[in-house]
Amino acid sequence: MTAAITSNPFAALKRYNEPAGTMDLGPVTRALVLVSGTLMTAICILAIARALLGFTPDLPHLGNIAVMFHVATVIPCVPLGLYLLVARKGTPMHKQLGKLWVALMVTTATSTLFIHDGMALSWIHIFVPFTYRASWLIVKTARAGDIKAHKAEIVSLFLGALMIPGIFSFVIPGRLMNVMLFW
Repeated sequence: MTAAITSNPFAALKRYNEPAGTMDLGPVTRALVLVSGTLMTAICILAIARALLGFTPDLPHLGNIAVMFHVATVIPCVPLGLYLLVARKGTPMHKQLGKLWVALMVTTATSTLFIHDGMALSWIHIFVPFTYRASWLIVKTARAGDIKAHKAEIVSLFLGALMIPGIFSFVIPGRLMNVMLFW
């Protein structure tokens, strides 16, 4: 009886505050996230370094405020998203950085609506509604405690709306990141 009285009354709540751990992604998904995120981060750093050191031609893209804003919000999403997917989950830092990442992703998606030729949007704008939907579901599932669905939405947003358009931004000739990396 004495042990029950002197024990910590909050001990039962401890398991709800424990972080989920680091190995919550399957090996294939984890490898895909690590490889794509690390390579994309390295390529972004290389492209930015080339531009800052003057190894690229004149960059008229940077005269467009929407392009500058888009690049400034999307580039931090790559290493931040990678970190959030491979680091310890459930900590206060994870939650705060996750909110920042989702806000950056929504801001990035919104900024693309101001980047177009004339009045027409391009095929790459298909990722905007995908990003809005996934961002809403990320918040909804986290608040509901559905961590499995939360994780699935984050991985799909990271790979589907960040890595795929990122790859195209480097391989399509004439795009800003292509010019910064290859010209």
